[in-house]
Amino acid sequence: MNPLGFAGWFCTVRGTEHNQRAWNMALLLLLQGGETIPFTLSESETVIGRHSDCQVMLNSNMVSRRHARVVVREGAYCIEDLGSGNGTYLNGQPVLEPTPLKHDDRVKVGPILFRFDSGNTNGENTPTGEYSESDLISPESLDIKPTALGVRLSDTDVDSEQIMSSMSSTDTFSMLTVKPEVKLKAIVDITRALAGTTRIEALLPKILDTLFVIFPQADRGCILLRDPDSGQIIPHATKHRRDDEDETVKISRTILRKVLEEKRGILSADASNDSRFDASASISNLSIRSMMCVPMLNPYEEPMGAIHIDTQSAFHQFKQNDLDLLMAVASQAAASYYSAELLVSHMERQRLENEMNMARNVQAAILPKTFPTVGGYEFFANYEPALAVGGDYYDCIPLSADRMCLTFGDVAGKGVAASLVMSRISSFVRSTMEFVPHVEKAAMRINEHMCSSSVEGRFVTFVLSMMDCRKHKLSCVIAGHMSPMIRRRDGSIDTFDDEDIGVPIGVIDDFPYTSVHTTLQPGETVVIFTDGVSEALNHNNELYGIERLRKLVANSSLSASQLGQAIREDVRLHAGSRPQNDDITLMVFGRT
Repeated sequence: MNPLGFAGWFCTVRGTEHNQRAWNMALLLLLQGGETIPFTLSESETVIGRHSDCQVMLNSNMVSRRHARVVVREGAYCIEDLGSGNGTYLNGQPVLEPTPLKHDDRVKVGPILFRFDSGNTNGENTPTGEYSESDLISPESLDIKPTALGVRLSDTDVDSEQIMSSMSSTDTFSMLTVKPEVKLKAIVDITRALAGTTRIEALLPKILDTLFVIFPQADRGCILLRDPDSGQIIPHATKHRRDDEDETVKISRTILRKVLEEKRGILSADASNDSRFDASASISNLSIRSMMCVPMLNPYEEPMGAIHIDTQSAFHQFKQNDLDLLMAVASQAAASYYSAELLVSHMERQRLENEMNMARNVQAAILPKTFPTVGGYEFFANYEPALAVGGDYYDCIPLSADRMCLTFGDVAGKGVAASLVMSRISSFVRSTMEFVPHVEKAAMRINEHMCSSSVEGRFVTFVLSMMDCRKHKLSCVIAGHMSPMIRRRDGSIDTFDDEDIGVPIGVIDDFPYTSVHTTLQPGETVVIFTDGVSEALNHNNELYGIERLRKLVANSSLSASQLGQAIREDVRLHAGSRPQNDDITLMVFGRT
């Protein structure tokens, strides 16, 4: 199946005509059908996915709407997964964070394979529009991963005379050499045998047990599956007709490669013991080993693995009818296995979703649901994580009838790790403010705690504020965060100077934080925000920007809650339908 559909045909034509013109630029080469389809990489961001707005659009339901992207960071192209369902892999390894690309790296997006071309080879390795089959089935992937099962590859070449017959997967139900009722019975038998089996580790032995019933001449069999991460072929189940049989199952590397690459079933007679063997001589039949190897294909016609069975019988060799039957049975077995995998994956995803929902509820419980009622003041806050949970944080801690502590933070990164750091700093801030009412000392104590057991790379930009609602005086410690915006009565915007901003929490132990102070007049408002607001992107990769936020705040005469809602709606308007790329958090408060 063409993973690009009609769009893929168009890209193929377009890629061919500009192939030389795009040379010396960095390219992603889609490897498909023995040809390469080039996509020129942007100098900023190239998004790969199923959505029509993606620069590289792939028409495959195993590819997420926004699956991955290639971005330029510090002068290097990096591949980054965007939280896809089926993952992104670089040279067989899952991409867990933005990872630099090197020339000739292999990038797998769901089931679709790309090769990265840096364009800096001075004419060497110039794209030719073709690629070797080794791009799809590498020699390393055909080194069977050692397991407790006795299976190994044989490097003995298989002559064409030894391959008695081969069959394409597309011929499975078109050939009628096997009686339809026999084929139907075999399919019904294996469907019945596998019905209700959801444990993957129990499914494969059941497949072999049923095959030994369908093929009574079979002496040995094994099922090999491709590891989705490393691409290695791994034996998952073996079976011997005789319980005392412990001989290693040997599989021809040549045949296995042919089965996986060409998606063809192979029927072979092994005459390697005597190259002069005459297949018509009955005396030589005593040394013949007959085998069949067929691919297991998923619904997208991609090889998941292979089924191999062989016989040592001199009088009951496998025939073309047997190969036809095994192809049909293997198709049903692959469908059952794929369905079981989907079910297990679905159940695991549901379990993770339930856990993430619980984590979301726990995190929501950490944040204040309401603000204290203070005469002459209004408070607003809004928190929207990019993922189920995030690392942004705010809190309001009443200290007395007219004094309260307002805290606001942004943990580096997002997701589960950031949310754990967020919950940790939240609890420690509350316990600290009960005993340390001065913002400078409190900030130093919080920083000391976070530095003492910090997680590498997980610092927190932080604003610790003390609001005296009787004197209308605001005192702040700003630790690596953007300065709050203060809208004055005349519409002007005040911010604190850069030299008043200290380093983020959790970076430098014993850092001497200092506080800044201001007084709020009636009608004046303070806006604190995370970079999820200022760095929100639209489909043209344009930032929302601090200047746009500044103009909105300056031109507004709304109350704190109305202004907070107006800012959030304006950020949504800018982003359009583009998915949120960072946690978005706002805090707005001021005098009425």
